[in-house]
Order: sequence, then structure tokens, then C-alpha cells
Amino acid sequence: MMDGAARKLIEPGLDRAGTWLAQRRVSANHVTILACLIGLAAAGLIASGFLIAALALIIASRICDGLDGAVARASRKTDFGGYLDITLDFVFYGAIPLGFVVLDPAANGLAGAALIFSFYVNGASFLAYAVVAEKRGLSTTARGVKSIYFTTGLAEASETILVFVLFCLWPAWFSPVAWAFAAICLYTALSRIMQARTEFGDEPSQP
Repeated sequence: MMDGAARKLIEPGLDRAGTWLAQRRVSANHVTILACLIGLAAAGLIASGFLIAALALIIASRICDGLDGAVARASRKTDFGGYLDITLDFVFYGAIPLGFVVLDPAANGLAGAALIFSFYVNGASFLAYAVVAEKRGLSTTARGVKSIYFTTGLAEASETILVFVLFCLWPAWFSPVAWAFAAICLYTALSRIMQARTEFGDEPSQP
């Protein structure tokens, strides 16, 4: 929901940095992989109880995640780059709540499992919609120029990062916040399914 406003705010700076990196032959895929590795390091720090340090790495990871697209736009976009970006994004999104489960399984286990489940359902609805949209030749720039069709929703990247920040700053509130955000993610998936029902209807599948 907040991704559009966030993109307008940070994209000019990212584009300048992306152009600078592209001119020095930095690969967008390398930036994507770096973003994921930093995110996994953040999850490891969370599991070890170093939450403020983890928060700094989460922010750094997501800056790199935005930067890879800027590098690609300034150099060369590829289908594999888009595939790698979305795949490693989901690695990051699953790793952070898993870190909190490892940190305190008794307090966070069930809520963390529910949150990861909701990410799975929401991600499946997002990617399945993108596949059918691509098959039908649909396109959108609602979230900028992307390698796949991006549907908007109540729970997007900005909201997810905000929740991760809350987890790190107030870990005692992990369970109630995780349950609430899991419900929001499932609502987003349901609304996307209804959108797909309206958009795709009962028309026969295209060859």
C-alpha cells in the first residue's frame, strides 16, 4: 500500500547511485545477491539476540534491494535478474521471522509459523497472478517498471519492512504484531484472488 509513495521518495537517489555503480561495471545481480546475504546476516543476528545490529542490516539489505533495480535500469535489465530479485526477496522475508522463532521458540514459534505461512500464501497469489497476466499480455507501471506484473495490495514490501522494524525495536510484541500482520497478508492474498476472478473471469485459458 505504501510502496508507491516510498518509491517516489527514494527512487531519484537510488537512480543516481545505480548509475554510478553501473558506470563502474557493478552487476545488478551482484547487488541482489549482496542484499540477500546482508538480510541473512540480519536473521542470524536476530537469532543471537543482537536486534539493533540486525535492524541496521535489515535497512542496508533493503537499500541494496532497491539499488539493484536502479543498476539494472542504468545498464541492462534481464529476465534472470528479475527472477533472481523476486526469489531472493522471498528468502529474506522468510528468514527474518525465522530468526525471531529461533531467538525464542516458546514465545514466538506459533506466531512466527503463522506469519511465514501467510507470506507463502500471499507470495503464491502474487506470483500466480503475474504468470497469468504475462500470458495475457497485461502490463502495469503502478510500482515502476518491473520484470514481472506487480499487483498492489494492503501488505507490500514497505509494510513488511515496517513490521520487521517493530519486531527489532519491541521484540516482546513479536507475537501480537506477527498475528496481526499475518491476517493482513492473508487478506491481501484473498483480495488478489478476487481481483484475479474479476480480471480473468471464466474465459477459456489462452494457448
